Formats: sequence, structure tokens, C-alpha cells
Amino acid sequence: MHSVMRRFVVRRLVRPLAVLLAGVGLVPVTHAAEAEAYPTRPVTLVVGYAAGGATDIVARLVAKSLSDSLGQPVVVENRTGANSNIGAEAVARAKPDGYTLYIGSIANTINRTLYEKLNYDFKKDFAPVALLATIPNILVVHPKLPIHSVQEYVAYAKSHPGKLTCASSGSGSSIHLSCEIFKMTTGTDILHVPYRGSGPAVADLLGGQVDSMFDNLPSSLPHVQAGKLRALGVTSLERVSFAPDVPTLAESGLPGFSVQSWFAVMAPAGTPDAIIGKLNQAINDGLSGDALRQSYTAGGFVLPTAPNTPAMLQELIDSEIEKWGKVVTSAGLKVQ
Repeated sequence: MHSVMRRFVVRRLVRPLAVLLAGVGLVPVTHAAEAEAYPTRPVTLVVGYAAGGATDIVARLVAKSLSDSLGQPVVVENRTGANSNIGAEAVARAKPDGYTLYIGSIANTINRTLYEKLNYDFKKDFAPVALLATIPNILVVHPKLPIHSVQEYVAYAKSHPGKLTCASSGSGSSIHLSCEIFKMTTGTDILHVPYRGSGPAVADLLGGQVDSMFDNLPSSLPHVQAGKLRALGVTSLERVSFAPDVPTLAESGLPGFSVQSWFAVMAPAGTPDAIIGKLNQAINDGLSGDALRQSYTAGGFVLPTAPNTPAMLQELIDSEIEKWGKVVTSAGLKVQ
């Protein structure tokens, strides 16, 4: 009886252990199989800004290309608010399976210092996938203003302290920080007016509700070409081929003035490397195709240089966090 009971107890202990060990052995196989089959359903690209801005534009351009490469629909979802933090937080908490991705941008590296408290950490809660594009910002004004150059913009701001308004896609965005750096450099008092994305800000600029904006070039360029907005300067160190007649701020009396916005695909931390690798390859395949290249050229986006790897994107993110942390601190900017 004693030996029978002992064998029973041993079986009770060993059987669950065997199941557990078998399960542990199966986990990598399951993940590998999931990665191999990925994707088997639609993929969502979350944009933290409203439709119509540069982040939304590049997301929709890449979504079509990515859908063709992956063989599944890629849907863009706009989750606006708090300078893209609401969208970022939602993706940071999503299941790391490759089906919910985020369009990260320069704003996320700025927000890390700008906001007193965030419910996510852009470095720890996300895995880099691929850089999508870089662009300069462009200083534009409503045509009703008697301003035709950067020098005239500075003079107007100084003669109307606190009256000239400068719209942005949100507090802490590269659009906002471009204005703040401009104010610090020129000693001007310009009123910042934040919006929930570049699209709504440009809409009010077109309507004359606000005076000016350091907008991402792709969202304002069509309005400049149509004569609805007046371009004064771009924030790159060299003129851009999309708007060769528009001088740089650096050559307009502000030497060294440079702000480059960028956009990238990010996945929740913990997403399997195999899935990240498959996404990176699909994105790079699209970026090398004629269709997307032509859309980029028409829209004012600059293609990333090859090789476009997750590791290179991580290096960019780290350097941008350090750079903008210093700017935010120097300007004394903080958002609760």
C-alpha cells in the first residue's frame, strides 16, 4: 500500500512537470511558426495625429506599399491628443504580435523630456522597425500679412510683440520646437497656438485664424504651390529640391538653424525579432519601388539611406532624445 501510494504521488508530481517542460519546449516553436505565417490578418498603423498632417500622409503612403508586400490590409488609425502621446501609449500597451504598430516621430523623442509624466517610455516600451522618411519644416505665413522674407518676419514680430501667432501640431512637436528655437535665436515674442495635429493647424492658417507656422514641408507644400500660403524659409541647412526657390533659414540670417523631422515604424517591445525583420524587409522593399519613390518626391519626403535597419533607427532615436532634451531644458519648457 505504501509503495502504491508512493508511485501515485510521484505520478502526480511528474505529470504536471512533464507538461510544463513540454510547454517550455514548444514556446519557441510556436513563436517561430507565428512569425513564419505572419501576417494572417489586417495590420494597424496607429498615427498620433489627425488626418492631413505629414505623419498621417507618410503613414498612408507606406500603408499601401506595406499591404502589397505583406499580402494583408494595412489600416491607418488616427488616435489624436497630447502631441501623439495618446496614440503612443495605446500601442505601447498593445500585444507585441506585429498587428498593432506605431508611426513614431521626432515628437516622441522631444516628449520624453517635455512631459513631466508619461504613461509609457519611448525607449523601453517600443522596438524600432524601420525609418520611413525625413523632412525639413517650412516657415509659412498667411498671404494677408505684409511679410515676404524671414527678415521681415523677424521685424514684424518685434514690432508686434506677443501679437504674431505661430501654430503647431501640438506642444513639443518639432513644429513647435522650431518656433521656440526661432524665438530664442531672434529674441522675438511670438504667441504659440497648439493644435491636435498639423492638419487642423494648417486649416486655421489657411482661414487666417492664425498667422504663421513652421509646418512639416509635405502638408504645407501644396498650399504654397497653390498660392494659398507664402513660404519664407526651410529649416534644413540646404535648399530642398521640392521647393528650390525657398531659401533656408540658415542663409536668411540665422546661421546653423537646422531642424529635420523624421518618421518611423515602431512595434511594442517584445515583438519577436522574426516579425520585426519581416516588417523591416517589407518596408525597405516598398521604399525601393518606383511607386513609393514617386509619391515621396511629389509629397516632399526624403527617403532614408540604405541600409535601413532597426539598429540604425535606435541610434537615431537615442541621439534625438539627447539633443531635444537639451533644447527643452534650455528653453524651460514643461507640459504637465
